Amino acid sequence: MERVHNFNAGPAVLPEEVLREAQQDLFNYKGMGLSVMEMSHRSKEYEAIINETRAAAKRIYNLGDDWEVLFLQGGASLQFLMVPMSFAQEGKPANYINTGQWSKKAISEAKKIGKSVHVAATSEDRNFCYIPKSWTLSDNPSYLHITTNNTIFGTEWKTDPDVPAGVPLIADMSSNFMSKPIDVEKYSMIYAGAQKNVGPSGTVVVLIKKDFLATAASGLPTMLDYQIHAKNESMYNTPATFTIYMIGLVLKWIENYGGLAKIEENNIAKAAYIYDAIDASNGFYKGTVDKADRSLMNITFRLPSEELEALFISEAKKQGMIGLKGHRDVGGCRASTYNSLPLTAAHALAEFMKSFQQQHG
Repeated sequence: MERVHNFNAGPAVLPEEVLREAQQDLFNYKGMGLSVMEMSHRSKEYEAIINETRAAAKRIYNLGDDWEVLFLQGGASLQFLMVPMSFAQEGKPANYINTGQWSKKAISEAKKIGKSVHVAATSEDRNFCYIPKSWTLSDNPSYLHITTNNTIFGTEWKTDPDVPAGVPLIADMSSNFMSKPIDVEKYSMIYAGAQKNVGPSGTVVVLIKKDFLATAASGLPTMLDYQIHAKNESMYNTPATFTIYMIGLVLKWIENYGGLAKIEENNIAKAAYIYDAIDASNGFYKGTVDKADRSLMNITFRLPSEELEALFISEAKKQGMIGLKGHRDVGGCRASTYNSLPLTAAHALAEFMKSFQQQHG
């Protein structure tokens, strides 16, 4: 059958070229007579796979030798715990900007382990429909943590925030990782679940400056200790070998595509198709966030009634478009337009939106 237009929020669409290469290698990787899923993570062949994946991540973000690249398990949700456990120091509050569900969970995890937390800004007053433009840090902050794209509510940071010298900036970039160029040197640490933009689920990619890593608390449980994972090159325990292999293929695809500037150009074009359909609908489709803060990755909108939304999702599925139901916490509709979503899929959705409005508007 034909492949569907996959607008799922994650696990999400992967590049067709990557899937075909993985399919070709699945049974017999490079003539070795076994799959990547079957090979020892201690073998020289797998060592080459993880080393090249790490090197590709460094090339794409132009990271120097002062950065570590880790491939860990537990997803971004475990990072919500590991970050404050490692870097929230006694007498120095952990600072967070609260822009949605995932920010709230990160804050909650820090509080659960007794860390002092300061919310430097929040957009909860308007149901997270915007990104705060200013914030007030606590005295002597351990770090400032932000969520750069909000998968559920559909907002995105458009610039890399400026923080005072000496304040580490940590970002959960799970849903817009490698979707555009960033000023990576403004950050001390970036983490991202792979399953939105760079691979299947099962691995979180962590980029961390070595000098910041050196400040991590000591004596932590082994599997929660960044320094142990770095020392063992992400192989203290058995890593998610096949997921990391797939990430490597996706990163190669990003480089072949032309890097982050070309990726961003395509992402802007995809989002424009759908946002233009919303804006030209005379209110039949209503975006749920301020225009200045609209995400390029997760486009959220409502129709005049929940009944029409259900019909829209059902009819879209008949046209080969899946994953358009909004998150269960907010309802409505959501189109996730990650890196790997073809431009033709965004165009098809925009045209469907216009025809649906003509029939039911």
